[in-house]
Amino acid sequence: MLHVLRHRTYRHLFGAQLVALTGTGLATVALGLLAFRIAGQNAGMVLGTALAIKMLAYVGVAPLAAAFANHLPRRALLVMLDLVRGLVAACLPFVNTQWQIYVLIFVLQSASAAFTPTFQATIPDILPDEREYTDALSLSRIAYDMESVLSPLLAAALLGVVSFHALFVGTALGFLCSAALVLSVPLPSPQTPPRHGVLARTTRGIRLYLATPRLRGLLAIDMAVAAAASIVLVNTVVYVQGLFGLDQSATALALACFGAGSVLAALGLPRVLERMADRTVMLGGACVLCVGACLANWVPNYGWLLPLWGVLGVGYSVALTPSGRLLRRSGTPEDRPALFAAQFSLSHLCWLLAYPVAGRMGAAFGLPAAALGLGLLAAIATGVACLIWPSHDEGTTTLPTRL
Repeated sequence: MLHVLRHRTYRHLFGAQLVALTGTGLATVALGLLAFRIAGQNAGMVLGTALAIKMLAYVGVAPLAAAFANHLPRRALLVMLDLVRGLVAACLPFVNTQWQIYVLIFVLQSASAAFTPTFQATIPDILPDEREYTDALSLSRIAYDMESVLSPLLAAALLGVVSFHALFVGTALGFLCSAALVLSVPLPSPQTPPRHGVLARTTRGIRLYLATPRLRGLLAIDMAVAAAASIVLVNTVVYVQGLFGLDQSATALALACFGAGSVLAALGLPRVLERMADRTVMLGGACVLCVGACLANWVPNYGWLLPLWGVLGVGYSVALTPSGRLLRRSGTPEDRPALFAAQFSLSHLCWLLAYPVAGRMGAAFGLPAAALGLGLLAAIATGVACLIWPSHDEGTTTLPTRL
């Protein structure tokens, strides 16, 4: 898998992804501490609102950004967005009111909503070989999962010697290093699609996405992933500290098991995808998530929770990682930024729906009912994916020109 790093351009972009993810992880920890300093016992409300703003920015800004992405130099756009994110991170230590947090988070996440799909659409252009691109997708999945484990540990180590404000400085430096790495390599120019009005360009990616059977299936799988993984991401702390009466370190270990399962699956996926169709692999991962979500209804103790979270991590990675391959083969080079933006927006819409369901069902009806409800939602979404994604649909789709 690591042989793909021989490509200098990809190596620099992967490095940019790593440092930006590390900075984002530090900001996540620091934001919670900042919210507590400003709002005290209402910090949860502040963070919940910030999370909602993040998702709304992801859903709304990504398609709009894609409308202009093909008309700007790709390297300049990515560097500019990194600089914007770095500037916002540098401003966060000086915040002293809630509304300032909300404004800065919206700007930061809007820049991320423009950056991430553009970055993702660049990778298949610099790695045209499908095997190398599959390796790159697995490396990216591993990077995301390792960030969720290592960034809190790094933040904890830094907080032993500096105040939490310094974490925001680390975030800003991460984005600046990302910009420098992107600037250090040439990137292929985006293909310019046929000219349309702003509204048509904004909605083009979503229309192309929904016109492609395999991508409609991918959207259903995204819903299954969001439903099942929300049990872990939203309710782990309730299981561990509320139900089992354990401490914060036990919560961190449970989340680490989920990340470890995802990493292990990502390591093995390239070989699996050489032998099996994407549809089979992704639906298999979704089925693992459905079973794991339903089993969460009967978790008797912490000892059973850890391996179950690991299994859910495996299903999460298997169902999600190959999605870039589908997007790559589902559109022409000039349509890829719009398709990646559509996937970014629509997948986060699934999370926007699943997060509050997990939290509110758990609070209102208990953890078993929440797990059963989300498992049922995941099963329905997986069934829909089986029906609307034809089993023979593995080749390139000719997209409707009228779109």
